[in-house]
Amino acid sequence: MADLFDAGAAESPAASRPLADRLRPDKLADVIGQDQVLGPESPLGIMLASGSLSSLIFWGPPGVGKTTIARLLADETDLHFVQISAIFTGVPELRKVFEAAKIRRQNGKGTLLFVDEIHRFNKAQQDGFLPHMEDGTILLVGATTENPSFELNAAVLSRAQVLMLKRLDLKDLALLAQRAEQELGRALPLDGPARDALLEMADGDGRALLNLIEQVAAWDAPTKLSTDDLTKRLMKRAAKYDKSGDEHYNLISALHKSVRGSDPDAALYWFARMLTGGEDPRYLARRITRMAVEDIGLADPQAQAVCLQSWETYERLGSPEGELALAQALVYLALAPKSNGAYVGYKAAIAAAKKTGSEPPPAHILNAPTSLMKEQGFGAGYAYDHDAEDGFSGQNYFPDGMKRGVYYTPVDRGFERELKKRVDYFAGLRAKRAKN
Repeated sequence: MADLFDAGAAESPAASRPLADRLRPDKLADVIGQDQVLGPESPLGIMLASGSLSSLIFWGPPGVGKTTIARLLADETDLHFVQISAIFTGVPELRKVFEAAKIRRQNGKGTLLFVDEIHRFNKAQQDGFLPHMEDGTILLVGATTENPSFELNAAVLSRAQVLMLKRLDLKDLALLAQRAEQELGRALPLDGPARDALLEMADGDGRALLNLIEQVAAWDAPTKLSTDDLTKRLMKRAAKYDKSGDEHYNLISALHKSVRGSDPDAALYWFARMLTGGEDPRYLARRITRMAVEDIGLADPQAQAVCLQSWETYERLGSPEGELALAQALVYLALAPKSNGAYVGYKAAIAAAKKTGSEPPPAHILNAPTSLMKEQGFGAGYAYDHDAEDGFSGQNYFPDGMKRGVYYTPVDRGFERELKKRVDYFAGLRAKRAKN
């Protein structure tokens, strides 16, 4: 081991192969960073220990080991490994795969069919796997970067277990970098901060890290490079963000919940993540305004106005200056008192309206512009509230025979604390009128 990092160490003939291929693990125990699915008490660990492996869907970001794990599962279960990509495979090719698997099965050999980007297959193509999964012709292992709940047929999901693989953290990436240096036979020409920066550039993608390491290892650097030297020579990997995919919905969920949780710093972070990923600021302006309506509500009626003003400011200023107005609205919402009282009341009223159907209003609050309507009792007995002693008649405004509904319950926060006093005040007057 003395010459492990010797820059003059001889390279093996395998050195011409890509580093990611040379470092592919030979057994599941060597896979980095997926203990939640590979550990002894994990789903796969228990399946392998019991000798009963079912069809699987690996869901996770790129470069975390989906293909490698599938290949190693085939090795450990003595199944023939077949790999296809949904991007390049059509129905004729699938038929050939299934026919070969049937012949293999007749000869006593099972097939693990690994389908990369399985979500790219349409419904009919996905349905084509079902009979071959059910009769044991293939054991399906699919890989997807998209949410299987939305992208895969329910029939496929019911016959397979979904396992979620996580992006590699910095500790995982550091271990992978050490293995790469051992394979290369030399240390990377980076100082400590530059090494950390390299790991950050990979953004949780092990394959991306190994590609970066190959570039760095090829440099003729007489001394260790600093972070500035590194960033001048390498472009930072673009953050993963798909404006129409999972990341879009994950990040807007994180942004919304950060505001609801009164954390302005987290809200600004997710806001910035979406903007740097290329999100349309107008979409964010609309969602921020929705937050004011849904989560702040009448606890701070000014919140909606702040959002609309910031949206208008963005339209007048444009990018990038206009985003600051949206950021200010976001901070305002995060620090505002929260209430979903009106939102909950609205949904409850909608539910009641659907349940009661076509119940008419009580006759005493109906207008009677014609004599016939007056003869039918329309408007009879209506009490004009302004004529009441305290401007409140206490009459019933719900349909006759319908139990009075209570939908709006204000919280004891912000301006809604004042509204709560008013609700309680009128409830007291209504009860008093009912006794008289």
